[in-house]
Amino acid sequence: MFKPALAVRPANQRLRIATLRLFFVAALIPILWGVPVWQAVPVQALMRTAGSLCIVAAVLGRFWAILYIGGRKNAQVMQTGPYSICRHPLYFFSTIGATGFGLLLDSLLLAALFGLGAFTILSATARREEDYLRTMFGPAYEDYAGRVPRILPRPSLFRAGPGMMLNLNALRTNLADALVFVAAFPVAETIGALHDAGLARGFRIF
Repeated sequence: MFKPALAVRPANQRLRIATLRLFFVAALIPILWGVPVWQAVPVQALMRTAGSLCIVAAVLGRFWAILYIGGRKNAQVMQTGPYSICRHPLYFFSTIGATGFGLLLDSLLLAALFGLGAFTILSATARREEDYLRTMFGPAYEDYAGRVPRILPRPSLFRAGPGMMLNLNALRTNLADALVFVAAFPVAETIGALHDAGLARGFRIF
């Protein structure tokens, strides 16, 4: 039986959340004075539809992952459902949601900035988490990591597994995270209204 070492600690999730929040707050300051170049109504409608779909996918995808991991995080190597196609599906769907926020702001540049920013921060967190998981599960996790990509999914690997697990505490925490993504809609509308009123105009962004 594998005996885990105790030198490596789990990733600090509070630090991850705080870093992401600071990143988006810092990004919102110049956004208020950035006017998208995509002024054609059909183009804006297409980008906002794509952004909305990304936000919905992020919320639903995160709940899907939570229903599988439940209260078993750091207790076993989850390898079914969303965890069969990537090792950190919560981080994948969060990246999709961050990208969607940029699209809601009618900006391909912001979509790329938010998506890459979230991906970079979450990838660093994932690496720290995996150091801990390797000390906990040893060869079992090494085998899993060797077959399944870290964040970007490989759909061909999907397998449903025996079932999902309902954990109210995990669902409650995820609901709070989901509300952050849902808040992207009123934030985008508010910024758009400020631009329309001429209260926040400056440089042009793509």
